[in-house]
Amino acid sequence: MLFLGLVNVMWMIYLIVALLVSLSIHEASHALVANWLGDPTAKEKGRLTLNPFAHLEPFGTLLLLTVGLGWGRPVPVDPFRLRPNPKVGMALVGAAGPVSNLLLALLVAIPLRMHWARFTPQRVGGVLVSTGEFLSFIVWISLALAVFNLIPFGPLDGSRIVAGVLPDWWFHFSARLELVAFGLFILVLLADRFLGTDILARVILPPVQILWWKLVGFTPPDLFRF
Repeated sequence: MLFLGLVNVMWMIYLIVALLVSLSIHEASHALVANWLGDPTAKEKGRLTLNPFAHLEPFGTLLLLTVGLGWGRPVPVDPFRLRPNPKVGMALVGAAGPVSNLLLALLVAIPLRMHWARFTPQRVGGVLVSTGEFLSFIVWISLALAVFNLIPFGPLDGSRIVAGVLPDWWFHFSARLELVAFGLFILVLLADRFLGTDILARVILPPVQILWWKLVGFTPPDLFRF
């Protein structure tokens, strides 16, 4: 599992806000790069926005909150309108999401690394808020989302990135198998959640922990330790 059971109400609030921010930036980046490369489909459908409600997909959001991993509503892209060609264009659009999450984590990690953010809760409008914990959630979620989406398995972004550097026949072959890969992906998620296999956690957590140390420079808070 990507997250321990969160019994602290403020931790749940931090988690939800961090998910909305990270997911919105991720999906909007797909739309932005697609528009740059010549396909305005996502922009025309209102996906070139940081409004999280434009990007939420019910089942993916439910899995995010219950399993710890999930997805937003897929950004509509017409690969045949992308420059310089469909294969490379889809790879660049796919890479935009994880790259945006890594940049967000890098930016938010600065006040943590410089010890500007306090972990001791401060009263804000009658509510005790820990700036350090909140920023830690954003960094951790952003890193997890980036690493998760870089897995080269459809329908994740990593599969499109890999297809962009492989022969043309693989690009078309992987596109035909995407529905099957999606079904296998759901089975892995459910096995992690209900059978305790922790397959995805074993894949995702090591690089997330390494990136955390590189960016933040100190041990992650207890709620992120496994």
